[in-house]
Parts: sequence; structure tokens; C-alpha cells
Amino acid sequence: MRSIWNGNISFGLVSIPIKLFNATENHSISFRQIHTADGGRIRYRKVCELDDQEVQSSDIGKGYEDADGSIIPITDDDLAALPLPTARTIEIVAFVPLASIDPLQMDQAYYLSANGVPAAKPYTLLREALARSRKVAIAKFALRGRERLGMLRVVNDVIAMHGLLWPDEIRQPEGIAPEGKVTVRDAELDLADTLMDTLGEVDLATLHDDYREAVEELIATKSENGGALSPTNPDKSGGDAQVIDLMAALENSVRAAKSSRGENLDHSAEVTELKPRKKAATTKKATSKPALTTKAPTAKSTTKAAKATSKSTTTKKAPAKKAPARKRTPA
Repeated sequence: MRSIWNGNISFGLVSIPIKLFNATENHSISFRQIHTADGGRIRYRKVCELDDQEVQSSDIGKGYEDADGSIIPITDDDLAALPLPTARTIEIVAFVPLASIDPLQMDQAYYLSANGVPAAKPYTLLREALARSRKVAIAKFALRGRERLGMLRVVNDVIAMHGLLWPDEIRQPEGIAPEGKVTVRDAELDLADTLMDTLGEVDLATLHDDYREAVEELIATKSENGGALSPTNPDKSGGDAQVIDLMAALENSVRAAKSSRGENLDHSAEVTELKPRKKAATTKKATSKPALTTKAPTAKSTTKAAKATSKSTTTKKAPAKKAPARKRTPA
């Protein structure tokens, strides 16, 4: 891995010599522009507008276009003469919690390496201090002709730096949110929660670029025999029906997620229970009616049994009146 920048980390009065490495790489497939008639490469040439002559890169400088269209030449010496303390220094200005950094600000990522044996001790000191404080360092640095904002944090055993956009480079999301008042029912939120729980977590290391693999397969096929891959039917599951019947779409999504995970779909009651409350109340009423019907015969049978008992008791009371006469006979 080649370093792209050498400098120092300024940590108070401590200076740490470091090397800067790119922490990411681009795997996207790039295409060349060609002439469709004969397949010839299309190239761009740099031509001066005044004399219509092609110029080499060594003859090209910088210039700022003013409001009236005039060009103000700016040389490398002009830029080198500007007071830029961070020209070769990553100057730490503060330590803040990671949660205070808006992810929208995060840009290119870099690894910082200690440059030489003497830098190992102060480098390790800063790394351990960041890890123990559970904070990140906010720094200013200059790279590729401009001053930038950076965030230093610990990744495994190294210090990583994320380039940050300046706060005024973040656009406000005005006019982006849906217009008007949109009401979301509790039942819909419950189903959304169920879908989130069903999908669960994922190991990011298992995710890959399916489109890039398809492009690579297409290129390999056309390179071997000039054939093309059979086109696949696009997934039309994201149509208007899902927007119109949101509950059905959520329920189907839960079932699909469970099916993809090999879960038993017989437990659909978990989804059914989350239907709107009105339907749930109707279900309860329907269930309660049979219960009343069942109790009614029991009450009648109890009444009949009571009457039967009462009759039998009345019938047995007749001989009870003759009992005193039997007692007087021996006397």
C-alpha cells in the first residue's frame, strides 16, 4: 500500500510524524467511450480557445473566472505563499463524542501510520487516549490544494481519519419531505416493527455488488463468443399497489422475509393480531356471542333442575307431618 501524503499530527505540543494511506478502494467497472460505427476510441484533446492549438498538460495552469468572464491567472507560487499552517500538519482542534458528527459530513477515509520508530510512542499515546475517552478528534489538514476538515478515530490498532465536509457544504433538506399531513396508524407501525424484527441484522461483510458481478459476466460472455446474456425480468413488486394497500404490502413483506429465512409460515397469527383495532373489536364480539349461547342452556337446565328439586322436596314433606302422631303413640 502506497502512502499519498506525509506530514505530522499536531497534538498540543506533541508532533507525530505520520503517513497517509487511502482506506477505501473503488471496484466499479469503468467503460471507454467508443465510436459505435467502427468501435474506435473517443479521446478528448485540450485545445486553447485563442489559437485553436492542442496543448500539453505541462503547459496548463490555473485561472479563476471572474463574474465578467475574464480569467485571473493563479500560479502555484501564489498558492504556496499563502499562510496555511496545515500544509503538512494534521492540526487537532478539539475532541468530541462521535454522536455529535453528522454522517452527512463524512467523506473520504484514510489510515494514519506512524512514520518511523520515534513516532511509534506518541502515535500509540494518541490512539490509546482516543480509545479510552471514547471520543473522536476534530482536525484541520491540507490535501490536494485545499484545507479540509477531518475526524480521527481508532479502528482496530490504527488511527483512521475521515475527511469531513465543512458545515456550509451540507445542503438543508428544504422541500424534500412529503407535503401535507400524513397520518400513520398504530397498526401500520406495528407491522413495520414486525418486518424490521423479521429482517433482523446483517453482517455487512456478506453483502456484495450484484450489478457489478452481472456486468463482469456480461463482459466475459461477449469476450468469449460475442453472445449476450438473456435479459431478466425486472422486479415489479414496487408498484402502486403497495402504496395503495400499505397493510397488505407490509404483511406480504413479513411473510416473504420469513420465507427467505426458512421460518414456518404457520405462525401467521403474529401478523393477524396486528390488524387495525376496529377489526379486532369485531372479532371479539363474534367470539363472545357463542359464549353467551352456550351459557343460556346451562341456565335453563339449572332452573329446571331447581324446580324438579323443589317438587321432590314438597312431595316428601307430606309424611313429615305424620311424624308427631307416631311419637305420641308410645306415650
